[in-house]
Amino acid sequence: MGDFNLTVILDAIRRAPGGLSRVELAQIVGLSPQTISNISRRLLDQHLIVEAGKEGTGPGKPRTMLRLNPAGMYAVGVHLDPAVLTFVVLDLLGAVVRHSRISTPPGTDPRAVIDTISDEIKRLIMDSGVDPDRIAGLGVASPGPIDLNDGAVVDPPLLPGWDHVGLRDALAEATGLSTIMDKDVTAAAVAETWAGGPSGEGSFVFMYMGTGIGCGIVLNDEVVRGTSGNAGEIGHIIVDPGGALCDCGQRGCVKSSAIPQVLVAQAEAAGVLDGSLQERSAPAVQERFAQLCAIADAGNEEAKEIIRRSAVLVARAVSAITNALDVDRVVFGGPFWTCLSAAYLELIPALVDANSATRKIHGIEVVGTGVGEDVGAVGAACLVLEHTLAPRSQRLLLEG
Repeated sequence: MGDFNLTVILDAIRRAPGGLSRVELAQIVGLSPQTISNISRRLLDQHLIVEAGKEGTGPGKPRTMLRLNPAGMYAVGVHLDPAVLTFVVLDLLGAVVRHSRISTPPGTDPRAVIDTISDEIKRLIMDSGVDPDRIAGLGVASPGPIDLNDGAVVDPPLLPGWDHVGLRDALAEATGLSTIMDKDVTAAAVAETWAGGPSGEGSFVFMYMGTGIGCGIVLNDEVVRGTSGNAGEIGHIIVDPGGALCDCGQRGCVKSSAIPQVLVAQAEAAGVLDGSLQERSAPAVQERFAQLCAIADAGNEEAKEIIRRSAVLVARAVSAITNALDVDRVVFGGPFWTCLSAAYLELIPALVDANSATRKIHGIEVVGTGVGEDVGAVGAACLVLEHTLAPRSQRLLLEG
């Protein structure tokens, strides 16, 4: 209970950018002033919070404000993408202290990728100037599906050779850092709760626009992972019943209708993109998709229609998800989000509202991420902060 109360207080301070006084904390979290005082002293001694001046406008003496200490704790994050590896060092506020990005080594040998990740993490920490003793751990965001218990990557698309690879333990051994692994879409949702500002509050789904399309789920400020840690696999929601055949045997799934590889193929067939993409690797798809978006931005109507059509299909998937979960908002992000954002934010909000089962009760906000393009890597580092500091119901369980 003591640890849970500590994390509740820390979370309340984190969510108040201007800080909170001890009196305000007692009012917000419902704990006694003595408990607030005792826990505040612990947090001050651990350098997780600081006393940041006095404020007060009413009667009585000014109150001392408590705020997070950005330098009180750091976390390292890496996002494993089939095309690119992204790395960040975050401070306690979720701000990026150091960042790097390198190409994912080609081939089918996971060991080569693991060695590359380990070497880059060590270099990044050294370049950041952060005291290694202040680094709480390493977070890894991986394409799904994953085995959460074993910390293993389980045969994800576009990563051939990654069949039940124990990535978490391999990186823990190679770096010497306590390591946590999660799905990239879940990590992105965690990033939004920790560093996204207002868009990361309450109940929302994070629509991750990457090589594939998935969603992270947050209900009442708690991330939902599912039984095996693979919640949010939405690739086989049918959005176009008469559409292309999917490898699952159905027609018109998200996976066969709306992911970047499909849109690139449509652009090639329509002559919008010259030639045909022979190499279907993630880097090749990424490059061709960027070309398609650039052509659409330049005013090519066929290219714009391909993007608009994908927005309609994605909106159908979003509507199915939001109706099932009854959330406050939809947050879009991920490596392919930037070039889709204008068309998607123009079309999707109205489509989601029109199909909302609760539209007469509450609206559903549709926004872009408040974290930025590196939301996967930021989310990976935020996994460490969440695990260490965020209030979770599991903390209330008594161990025998």
